[in-house]
Amino acid sequence: MSFKLPLRLTTTWFAALAAPLLAMPLYAAEETLSLPDNATIGVEFVDSIAFSEGETRKEGILLRPSHYNDASHVLPDYCVFIGDAQLSENRLRVTVNDVTCIETDNADSAIFSGAISASAYDSDGQYGLACDNNQCIKLPGHSFSLTLSEALEIEAQDNPSAEINAQRRQANGDGDANPTPSERSDSEDQ
Repeated sequence: MSFKLPLRLTTTWFAALAAPLLAMPLYAAEETLSLPDNATIGVEFVDSIAFSEGETRKEGILLRPSHYNDASHVLPDYCVFIGDAQLSENRLRVTVNDVTCIETDNADSAIFSGAISASAYDSDGQYGLACDNNQCIKLPGHSFSLTLSEALEIEAQDNPSAEINAQRRQANGDGDANPTPSERSDSEDQ
């Protein structure tokens, strides 16, 4: 005795099973932002760094990538680093603990956000940035290098806007994914 499903039921089951696969983004492979241990990257201050009298530490400072000649690696242009700065022995010691980057490739983008362990080294190769006398003021755009104390491996996060944009590109003007304005007269004209 053989059991055969009607064609309609088989097509319905196929559609139910295939729908989630068709809804996945075209590039399902995991992307990873990775840098080796001891890699150097160029960064610059986003805001001014200045210490009041008696102040020796600033937390939550912001940095962004810069084109530093002595850097061994380059990160995407759209990155922000969060770290701390400590004034010690006429040097500004900058350590970075968080990074968020957005890498774009034409219409596609990937978001990377995670922990990083890196410290600032000045052009003289010494740990920390040299300060002038007792004042240590660093202006936005001041470039220097960060050296990673451990390898960086951050997987791309889910990017809902990229998935929506992919759906819009696949649609040809019909449906909810890419709505086109309908041609209808204004209510005043009726």
